[in-house]
Amino acid sequence: MTAISLGRRRRPVSATRREARRFHLFVSPWVIGFVLFSGGPILASIVISFTKWSLLRPPEWVGLANYRKMFADAEFWNAVSNTFYYGIGSVALGVTFTLLLAILLNQPLRFQGLFRTVFYMPSVVAGVATALLWLNILHPDYGLINKLLAMVGITGPGWLGSTEWAMPALILMSVWGSGNTIIIYLAGLQGIPQTLYEAAEIDGAGWWRRFWSVTVPMMSPVIFFNVVTGFIASIQAYTLILIMTEGGPANSTMVLGLYIYQNAFVYFDMGYAAALSWAMFLIVIVVTLIQFGLARRWVHYEFK
Repeated sequence: MTAISLGRRRRPVSATRREARRFHLFVSPWVIGFVLFSGGPILASIVISFTKWSLLRPPEWVGLANYRKMFADAEFWNAVSNTFYYGIGSVALGVTFTLLLAILLNQPLRFQGLFRTVFYMPSVVAGVATALLWLNILHPDYGLINKLLAMVGITGPGWLGSTEWAMPALILMSVWGSGNTIIIYLAGLQGIPQTLYEAAEIDGAGWWRRFWSVTVPMMSPVIFFNVVTGFIASIQAYTLILIMTEGGPANSTMVLGLYIYQNAFVYFDMGYAAALSWAMFLIVIVVTLIQFGLARRWVHYEFK
């Protein structure tokens, strides 16, 4: 009798609970990997930032000395300035160019799939290969860009060898691997109801008015996402800059990520590099919060 009553009291596992178990099962490899390979180093970097450590000798506790050094370091502030220059330039150019390109790739054209593949392919090319390609494209003597400028009677600059043009050249290069951004824009464009364009056309709106009053507001959440993620990526950028300019000429392309790399693996000042890394983290957080605050003024959600 007791067994029968216990069997009756037992209830089947609900669908919600099964779904939660599956979620935790599938997410557990990422969580375990993060804790073992990322969480530990992140916590260790906090401690390291309060030490003087050259890897060759045991760490020496110095307290806030690395952070005081940072505020008095002119090269650090130059790197921060260059980072914002690169970030604002690359995000503004990249977001605008890729949106317009996505609109073109969204048109019902022949070989549409081929065109989309061609524009996406650069995003899967290794960073070193991209850097070597653009070193040749930007070469002052035989580079493609200067050759094209010479065809219209313009003498091209030295690009990577010029303190004035090195950073614009890197910003121009940053658009090369924007295939993922184009894919996200295409997904957003295909989610815009066609009835909105038809209603605007009936009201007499031209292509520019349809773009500005329909496409941009409906795409504003997607644009906002790409702006936030693009700026975070640009703040951390250093690989291509390391290969192409090594921060030169005259530190004109010394961004914060590259400055951290140099302090860690060239000067072997791990404590100061860790402190710089946490300064970068703080910059990312502050900039992201500002972007979310400003988003209330221009990001429009369909269901709000």
